[in-house]
Amino acid sequence: MRFWLLLLPLLVAACGGGTPRGPVLGAAALQEPVTCVPYARARSGIDLRGDAWGWWDAAAGNYERGHAPRRGSVLVLTRSGRMRDGHLAVVSRIVSPREIRVDHANWASGSLKGRIMRDQPVMDVSPRNDWSLVKVWYPPVGDYGVTSYPAAGFVHGSSVMAAR
Repeated sequence: MRFWLLLLPLLVAACGGGTPRGPVLGAAALQEPVTCVPYARARSGIDLRGDAWGWWDAAAGNYERGHAPRRGSVLVLTRSGRMRDGHLAVVSRIVSPREIRVDHANWASGSLKGRIMRDQPVMDVSPRNDWSLVKVWYPPVGDYGVTSYPAAGFVHGSSVMAAR
């Protein structure tokens, strides 16, 4: 009986409130292994669903999008041959116009699959300096990987509605 008396206020509190405006789960609350989508959602507060590659289109009309990084924005990597679901990474800092650091999950393979990686380098290698093609740091080799990945751009945490 005591259990239910203690649990009842928590259940009532969970039912109240509207749409959350920040991270629903703090990124620190996520347990490894975790994929990039729930990690990016929790870390950025951007409440989008679906596979990583679909975030760019899903953000249209809901969140600001752009081709220049901002701290806290989500880099959306599109589908490619080796990456059929795309990938998401949260910008942790901007190093230079062509280099950023990101926090992301599930980038590496093997024993590192599903792990959260923080402050990982990403380099813009696009011919037009527009972040449409990037190289991502690959922890197992301690260097950028050999593959360049197509990027749709950055989804920024501020909603389109708030910007109007």
